[in-house]
Amino acid sequence: MPALAPITAHLDRYLRIAEVTDYAGAWNGLQIENSGEVTRIGAAVDACEWTIGRAVERGITLLLVHHGLFWGGVQPLTGVVRRKVKAALDGDLAIYSAHLPLDLHPLVGNNALLAKALGFKRCEPFFISKGQPVGLQTRASLSLEELARRIERVLGSAPHIAPGGPGKTARIGIVTGGAGGEVARAASEGVDTFITGEGPHHSYTLAEELGVNLFYAGHYATETFGVKALAAHLAKKYRVPWEFIDHPTGL
Repeated sequence: MPALAPITAHLDRYLRIAEVTDYAGAWNGLQIENSGEVTRIGAAVDACEWTIGRAVERGITLLLVHHGLFWGGVQPLTGVVRRKVKAALDGDLAIYSAHLPLDLHPLVGNNALLAKALGFKRCEPFFISKGQPVGLQTRASLSLEELARRIERVLGSAPHIAPGGPGKTARIGIVTGGAGGEVARAASEGVDTFITGEGPHHSYTLAEELGVNLFYAGHYATETFGVKALAAHLAKKYRVPWEFIDHPTGL
């Protein structure tokens, strides 16, 4: 069976962990190590207690997640924090997290794969965050109804729409996850339609005021692409099985 160390070293290089700037709580890379072997890979959006428990039950020894364990910063190992860490250690489960490095990756990134699934073939960098473009934009003339149908086909549920922009799209921006609160930044980069996962209440009326169509397609739903693709990449390279642990939040 392949060893954990070379796999995580490959992930660090492949995702450019040392180069991509992220939020302080992301702690991209290996967050918990196991005893050293990888026999089964799991992919999940969140390193939550439920997901860790299912991973251990299914004999997974390396869990790839988009949202890691330490978003709240340094915390005492008490309560639920202790339970999660203890479950991983007791189950010999390594946890590897990749946030923005996975969002912006050109091959296994959430934004690239969502754009591809929506049928957008020619995309350019978009949405500067922490000094780097994390999203993608494309030129496409679509009615809001057609774009909504595409999103529903790809994600399995209809998006919520703030129809503040034109009835036909011209320039569409994509940033998966919770970027709705940054609709002003998206508008400043010239898009008339912005697809993201979710946003705060005020983002709806702000989109109207800015003349932008804002599609809330689901934070969880838009960020399932990357971890699946990354797990499949590792499974092929190292010849180990993988599975997706689905724990949708509906948000």
